[in-house]
Amino acid sequence: MDPTVAPQTRAEELLTRLRALANPANVAGMARYGINTSGTLGVAMPRLREIARDFRTLRRSNPVHVHEVAEALWASGVHEARLLAGIMDVPTLVTREQAERWVVDFDSWDVCDQVTGLFAQTPFAADLATSWAGRRADFVKRAGFVVVCHLAVHDKQASDEAMISFLPLVEREASDARPYVKKGVNWALRQIGKRSPGCHAAAVATAERILDEQAGSPSARWIARDALRELRAAAVVERFPATDD
Repeated sequence: MDPTVAPQTRAEELLTRLRALANPANVAGMARYGINTSGTLGVAMPRLREIARDFRTLRRSNPVHVHEVAEALWASGVHEARLLAGIMDVPTLVTREQAERWVVDFDSWDVCDQVTGLFAQTPFAADLATSWAGRRADFVKRAGFVVVCHLAVHDKQASDEAMISFLPLVEREASDARPYVKKGVNWALRQIGKRSPGCHAAAVATAERILDEQAGSPSARWIARDALRELRAAAVVERFPATDD
């Protein structure tokens, strides 16, 4: 791959490639899964990952270039270009300002969930989660909880205490009935609970407290009951025998 090509030019080449892969039938199918079809080409995720793999070598040799390409792709507003930007960007070059700028552009759950995986790899991920979980915009709030999910699964160095510290956010926002928010809150509760024995016990206690203290909220009841269903399943409990009664 020619390293002398300007980032904006390379981004334009990628946009041309994405448009050539456009599939209107896929767009209709994506709509059935609740994906926002505005500016959407219908390019499947496996193809986007293939394109991102083409940049592996350049990402190692010239990460700044790839980071600038990702920024240009994001600025295009094209759905798949933004997904690609989240896959190929360089976490060590992502700034808090960039994260705050991108998150307000989230307009679909798939972009939210994919791109927060990038932000979860930054040293300020926990701060983002805490801040965004308290915002009003539904995809910003969801992003806060999805960052928690990524941390719970992938940040092997984080302590139980660090993960458990997110549970008060779950309790606080459990009454938010908006579908994408409540599913994000529920997902975070379940992922924390499946991380370790200590996290499991704390997550179960959180779900039980939500049922007891927020019984009047249908959203809170669903979040807690669904989480307890999974966290008390034999396959999960057997991993954490210390939590057995």
